Amino acid sequence: MRADWKRPPGLVMSDNTFDMTAVVDAHYGVYRFALSLAREPADAFDLTQEAFLRLTENGHRLRDVRKIKAWLLTTVYREFLRGRRRDARYSMTTLEDVESELTDVSPIVAEQLDGATVLQALADLDEVFRAPVALFYLEDYSYAEIGEILGIPVGTVMSRLSRGKARLQRALTQLAPPNDAPNVIRFPSQAA
Repeated sequence: MRADWKRPPGLVMSDNTFDMTAVVDAHYGVYRFALSLAREPADAFDLTQEAFLRLTENGHRLRDVRKIKAWLLTTVYREFLRGRRRDARYSMTTLEDVESELTDVSPIVAEQLDGATVLQALADLDEVFRAPVALFYLEDYSYAEIGEILGIPVGTVMSRLSRGKARLQRALTQLAPPNDAPNVIRFPSQAA
């Protein structure tokens, strides 16, 4: 701990570390602020706990211990905003919401396909569809990034991805053996 710290009684111990029990007791009102942001008790608990964890990890950087509460409130707010950005980027959906987007490939076909087969089918696609599909699924680029790379509008990217996926699915379905083909490997019997 730095020598220029102001030391409120009870928060800093003699070895210049925080007495976290005293800090939590003195500033657990931070939870009310977290609850007002998150609106769910479990999320508010998580935000509050994260703020106190950050205090234990980075508290030595504080110059004035009297500002712990402001530091905790700021940390709660920043964590809340980071969570909101993460939730906006990775929205939660249920299976029922996206069921119409799922492909109609049987489990047998999926088991029989391997990476090389999929890459060969991708290579056989027209260039117009191959580039967006490869950039999206193999390189993890966003629609906007693909549009910028290929010099086409985002709507065109989305259209080509949709059509490319449909053509790739048809090609993969044609490559797979029929569903009535035996799916059992037989070993020669040993003579007794």
